[in-house]
Amino acid sequence: MAYIGKTPVIGNFQKCDSISVVNGQAAYTLQVGGVNVSPQSENHMLVSLNGILQAPVDSFTVSGSTLTFASNLVTGDVIDFVMILGNVLDLGVPSDNTVSLAKLTATGTKDATTFLRGDNTFAEAGGGKVLQVVSTTKTDTQTISTSSATQISGLTASLTCASTSNKVLITGVLSVGGTTNDAGYTIYAGGSAITAATGDAAGSRRRTTFGGGAFLGTGNEQWRVYTIPFSFLYSPSSTSAITYSIYKTDSGATATYINRSATDNDAVDRQRAISTITIMEIAG
Repeated sequence: MAYIGKTPVIGNFQKCDSISVVNGQAAYTLQVGGVNVSPQSENHMLVSLNGILQAPVDSFTVSGSTLTFASNLVTGDVIDFVMILGNVLDLGVPSDNTVSLAKLTATGTKDATTFLRGDNTFAEAGGGKVLQVVSTTKTDTQTISTSSATQISGLTASLTCASTSNKVLITGVLSVGGTTNDAGYTIYAGGSAITAATGDAAGSRRRTTFGGGAFLGTGNEQWRVYTIPFSFLYSPSSTSAITYSIYKTDSGATATYINRSATDNDAVDRQRAISTITIMEIAG
């Protein structure tokens, strides 16, 4: 709003500690509560000597926290008071718990997931911090007998990153039975293969994230279950919900068995296993 007359100066008004005159001395240290203070200039001060207000510059000057009179004081002189007037934009020291986040000039997102850095910006915790974890365990069995890319049913996990700079660590294990056609598996994100999580293109060779299974020869592979670990650090560059899954992506139509052996007859030496997928949001 407008003012009639001069606009009030907002500032930090302070009365200095009492100063004892020393005979033959002109310079004195200004303190408030025993701590040195530095006025903005002589024109921001009221100095009373022997009951008379002194003229700034003519009668005294100030440099830092030192007040210097134009001439040496003598025994009997009395410095009545020294007032430091409000310095422009100097609000003094705020009371505890009085400054809200909205009053800060720092840039960036101010919330429970960020902190104030030394360069006056809000940022998320340092890279590598795990922000959230989602995990799914598949306990049932599945037989895949097609050459088309086929999803491992029930082995999915969804996650929404808080920032586009964050990454997703995808880990887990896949339990498979023996097959006459070694199977290949690929990590999918949002229904599409993660190309960066597959091997380089090389002719007609299929590109997969990992392979596994055992050839069903004359040995005991048909009664065994093999557990294959997998891991990949993915950069989705998105804050939308993304579902991660595992697909069998080899070109063969020979059956692949999930969480069971190829010969799954009811016997105490046959196995039923589990497969898992775990996804973790990692701060970028």
